[in-house]
Amino acid sequence: MSAVNRAAVEAVLRQYTDPYLNQDPVSAGCVRAIEIQGDQVSVRMELGYAAGLFKSGWAQMLQMAIEGLDGVRSAKVDIQCVIAPHKAQAQIPGLANVKNVVAVASGKGGVGKSTTAANLALALAREGARVGILDADIYGPSQGVMFGIAEGTRPKIKDQKWFVPIESLGVEVMSMAFLTDDNTPMVWRGPMVSGALLQLVTQTAWGDLDYLVIDMPPGTGDIQLTLAQKVPVAGAVIVTTPQDLALLDAKKGVEMFRKVNIPVLGVVENMAVHICSNCGHAEHLFGEGGGEKLATQYGVELLASLPLAMVIREQADGGKPTVAAEPDGQIAMVYQELARHVGARIVLQEAASPAMPTITVSDD
Repeated sequence: MSAVNRAAVEAVLRQYTDPYLNQDPVSAGCVRAIEIQGDQVSVRMELGYAAGLFKSGWAQMLQMAIEGLDGVRSAKVDIQCVIAPHKAQAQIPGLANVKNVVAVASGKGGVGKSTTAANLALALAREGARVGILDADIYGPSQGVMFGIAEGTRPKIKDQKWFVPIESLGVEVMSMAFLTDDNTPMVWRGPMVSGALLQLVTQTAWGDLDYLVIDMPPGTGDIQLTLAQKVPVAGAVIVTTPQDLALLDAKKGVEMFRKVNIPVLGVVENMAVHICSNCGHAEHLFGEGGGEKLATQYGVELLASLPLAMVIREQADGGKPTVAAEPDGQIAMVYQELARHVGARIVLQEAASPAMPTITVSDD
């Protein structure tokens, strides 16, 4: 039996591709240590994205591969998720206690943006991350309802300056709805809304968050631009339906984020297909393949494709979105995949950003 060495272990690891980083763990820089003691191998790895439900299966697969090496009797692979703060737009100060801000946006209303934002936040939390959600849809705030927070609930005030977010379903939640009457419309002009929104963002006492999901208002007006230019967004997720009209507006959303130098992490296609609950017939009510076309056109990833299902709407309206209501269900698993892809795309965006040039001074 030949002795095993580090090069042989790395060669085995290079044969397996992380499905979210699209690289092998060695090339992705995930391997932190390889220890070899005789015929026993120990590997320590770190993932830069939340993957609590994925890492044990990934570790087991790599462990079995290493144990297949000649000279290895047993192997141990330990994988931890370590979420680092990632760079946002230049010259925009970061938010206190928040590592990564993810904007969930749409070109128009009615495409399921808020439902996607809520389930994304819950899915990130299930993967082991510390998560908050900010309901920035001033005119139509809905996250309070989705998270089952009773009408009339008000946030506590800390040091006469900070709003303390309300915790529900393991996520910190803040919304303009907590500061106003549910039956009173926000009859405000754009500058007033922008000012109120920035106050909400900067004066909320978030805990130590790995991710803050912002449920953006629909459209591409001054409110969206203000938020994009004043809040350190690590990346944006665009929500659309396959319908041609929705795709037209979604394209404007992609272009808006590009103009303010915010990376578009990918596209979520909602209401992609309807499965009849009686006969099981599948029908594309709003068209087919629209999200994929949009993603291809702009060179971004189609992060998830979700069905038009009554249960998604019922669970959100009932104050317990799908990820919380049926965590092991098929639809919840799609949201978990979405969460892991979003986290991994932020890591990849950071890796792809150009490094600052090194300046050297010589006596020549």
